[in-house]
Amino acid sequence: MKIKLICLAIAAGIGLSTQVHADRLVSELIKPIEPAVVTAPEKVELGKKLWFDPRLSMSGFISCNSCHNLSMGGSDNLPTSIGHNWQEGPINSPTVLNSSLFVAQFWDGRAANLQEQAGGPIANPMEMASSHVLAVDVINSIPQYREEFAKVYGSKEITIGNITDAIAVFEETLVTPNSRFDQWLKGDDDAITQQELAGYETFKSIGCVACHNGPAAGGTSFQRMGVVEPYQTTNPAEGRVAVTGKDADRFSFKVPSLRNVELTYPYFHDGAYWSLEEATDVMARLQLGRELQEQEIDNVVAFLKTLTGDQPTFTMPILPPSTNDTPRPQPFGIK
Repeated sequence: MKIKLICLAIAAGIGLSTQVHADRLVSELIKPIEPAVVTAPEKVELGKKLWFDPRLSMSGFISCNSCHNLSMGGSDNLPTSIGHNWQEGPINSPTVLNSSLFVAQFWDGRAANLQEQAGGPIANPMEMASSHVLAVDVINSIPQYREEFAKVYGSKEITIGNITDAIAVFEETLVTPNSRFDQWLKGDDDAITQQELAGYETFKSIGCVACHNGPAAGGTSFQRMGVVEPYQTTNPAEGRVAVTGKDADRFSFKVPSLRNVELTYPYFHDGAYWSLEEATDVMARLQLGRELQEQEIDNVVAFLKTLTGDQPTFTMPILPPSTNDTPRPQPFGIK
């Protein structure tokens, strides 16, 4: 009888623990990231080649990966990116990792989805400095690309829509599941430390989770930068107002994802802050009106580092060679 009671007690404890873990998945506002489900592997492979192909740029030097380096958290770790002819970009390059979870693309949300975003830098004179017509001509001049596009899209015609669609489908695979925090959300109490848990509790209690929630811990809303105090910057970007034309949207930016945030420095739309400690302090003061103690900041930063997930891994693509018909790159302008 005693053994039976012990067994029942253990079973009850296990059941209670399972319920606590199930409640955690429901109650916490940050949700786990799930692995990508690939339904069109050949399109993903084509998009991967285009992602790494610098021939989509006028210089033949800049690819999508130049500003969204998949070896560096999907960003370039520069305050603002370097574009065609070493032009200084106007804004910090946001991470591409988990970008399929965002409400829109770019800091001001001017692209509704990844496909629309992929077409922007190609034709931007400060970025890849090509044109959609030239990009299509380059890809169309390469027989192996023509074969792949025909196989994937069922047509010999190559369009900018197909090019950007393939890139977008590849980007959709760039998710980072299995962070230590996700493991904790799913029931592994030992996945994070007491300091990291204390940081998460502070993160919630002061209100950070109001904007940084969902699977991406952000990326799903636009918020004004500098709610309690103005944000001081020399960067000319004014945020969402450039899209909506509404003065109420001035200095409103897409809330960045905090996933892999330890990898995506420097921080904010102007890339002004290089350390998570500084960024945490600034956000607490300017957005929430809170002066955090040094230990609280250290705890929050410790929590933020638990959001780093498994980075995308894949075989690097071998790009098909150009032909005599391929338009030549112009890395130093027209001569």
